[in-house]
Amino acid sequence: MKITTPRIVAVAILAGGLGLAASVWFNGNPFWRTLMGERALQAATNATAPTPPAGVTPAGIGDPMPAIALPGLDGTVVDLRTRYAGKRLLINVWASWCGPCIEEMPELDRFAASQGADGVQVIGLALDTPDGVRDFTAKIPVRYPIVLDTPGPADASVWLGNAKGVLPYTVLVGADGRIERQKIGPFVHGEISGWAQ
Repeated sequence: MKITTPRIVAVAILAGGLGLAASVWFNGNPFWRTLMGERALQAATNATAPTPPAGVTPAGIGDPMPAIALPGLDGTVVDLRTRYAGKRLLINVWASWCGPCIEEMPELDRFAASQGADGVQVIGLALDTPDGVRDFTAKIPVRYPIVLDTPGPADASVWLGNAKGVLPYTVLVGADGRIERQKIGPFVHGEISGWAQ
C-alpha cells in the first residue's frame, strides 16, 4: 500500500482531533473530579503501570501514609509522618519541567497560604534536582515547604500510590495518618479547596 501525503495529513488531523477530544473529555469532564472518578482513573492507571520493584507497595486510599523522609532545599531531612503528625497533609508531586505542574503551583500556593497553622498543610515533593527546583522557585516562588526525591521506580510518589509516575500527582493524608484521596493530574482553578475538605 502506497502512503500518500494527503493520507498522512488526514491521519495526522484525525489523531490531533482524537487527542483534543480526549483532552476535553478528561480535563473538562466533571466526573474525573469526583471521588469515584479519581478512583476509576487511579485503578486504570495502576493497571497499566509497570510492576514496582520488590519491597515497594504503592499505598491506596485508606492505607497509612508510607514512611517518607526526604531532604528539603536546605538539605535538612524532613520525616513527613513525624513532622505532620495529627494534621491533614496535601502532598503535591511535581517537577520543574512539568508544564501542568507549573500551571497549578500558584493555586496550590494560594490554598496553602489560606490554611494557616491549623488547616491542611501543603508540601511539594519535587522529583527533580535541587538546582532545578531553586531556579524554578526563583521565578515562581511558593511559600510552602518543598522536599526532593530522585525520580525512579521506587521514588516517594510510587510509595504514595503513583505507580505509573504521572505528574502532577497529589495525595491528601488525614490527621489520622491515612490516605484520604489520590489525584492524577493537575487541579483546575478553584478546585483545591473543595477537594481537600
